[in-house]
Amino acid sequence: MATAESDFFTGAEVHRPAFDNKPKPVISYGLRFPEACIRHVSTDLASSRVFIMASRSLATKTDALERLKKALGDRLAGVRVGMSPHTPMDEVIETVHAVKHVSADCIVTLGAGSITDAAKLVRVAAANHIDTIEALTTLRNNSIVDFLPTMPLICIPTSLSGGEYQAMAAATDPATLAKKMFHLGVEVDLVIQDPELCTTTPQWVWLSSGIRSVDHCVETLCSLLGNEMGDTWSRRGLEKLVPGLLHSKADPTNLHVRHSCQLGVGDAMCAVSSGIPLGGSHAIGHQLGPLGVGHGETSCILLAAVCKYNARKGANVEKQAATARLLLDDSNVLDVLMKAGLNPDTAELGDILEAIIRELGMPTSLEEVGVGSEKLDELARNSLNDEWSVTNAVPLTEADQVLEILNAVLKKK
Repeated sequence: MATAESDFFTGAEVHRPAFDNKPKPVISYGLRFPEACIRHVSTDLASSRVFIMASRSLATKTDALERLKKALGDRLAGVRVGMSPHTPMDEVIETVHAVKHVSADCIVTLGAGSITDAAKLVRVAAANHIDTIEALTTLRNNSIVDFLPTMPLICIPTSLSGGEYQAMAAATDPATLAKKMFHLGVEVDLVIQDPELCTTTPQWVWLSSGIRSVDHCVETLCSLLGNEMGDTWSRRGLEKLVPGLLHSKADPTNLHVRHSCQLGVGDAMCAVSSGIPLGGSHAIGHQLGPLGVGHGETSCILLAAVCKYNARKGANVEKQAATARLLLDDSNVLDVLMKAGLNPDTAELGDILEAIIRELGMPTSLEEVGVGSEKLDELARNSLNDEWSVTNAVPLTEADQVLEILNAVLKKK
């Protein structure tokens, strides 16, 4: 485990609601993750049979899982290692059976992305006696599930995707490979932020998932259905995330910079929780993911392209211009534009975002992630079924619209 800038851990914990307008989730930082976890499991969350869901990479390539198991001691009831990308429903159901078998009274996730979504679904499914894929699918038809779970959920994230801050989850139907959204109506209880643990995260995962949170902010700010609260929190998120990601690329050992990114994720997700619907980058990205593309990489490829598409159609030009001005207030962004040969006075939002993403070394084309033209028609059709297609600034209601966006990012420039 890296110890760079270990002065971040002062022995004093910050423990507060992540958002101003609701009590959960609560965030904790200032303690290393095993210490924070056992503190809350043994006090306010009062749990004696803890089930850990850990990412395979953390479990096999670091000592993180062993440290957490040691801290929990005899409170540990069971462990699942690994969850396939994009949360296959059959693996969710497997985990429901495992949690019920050991009579778990708390779930702790160690990792991010698919692990987080799975845990949110597992505890709701267990509370509603759901133990088949068919029954799990019915949860999508309820804005609020029949029985809200009483089992606490603690998330220890290692990326910047932000799923731990929302009462929604996504899972993939193994038969069709379509990714489906679930509105679960219940928040995570505790999010433990540990930037030292995040130094074990592969750099491409850290940076690409950070762009996922940038995507949350940008699509919120550029929405035609926006509100003041969402815009305020999105601006705060971008002000932390963009310079934080650029500095993380330059100095991966800087814990304070990493933690600034983590706080920016909370801001971004507060914006999302304000009720502003997202747009085409998320809608298409949800369906690109099951084709083998990482959560964050979908935003790296699609965000700038969707902004450019909307701008060409004249849909949200003023909102894009305001977001561009916000980014250009940061000297780090100006440096990136100069390096890319772009004029800050004329660069549009899509160009600015693309330059930032390229500077981070992230993919900006489907070609770079192994998705060819033969996949585009199916991808376009599946994207139209996503709820956020119609809330794009230019509502995406025809496959040809999605194909225009996809063809723009098919080949590396």
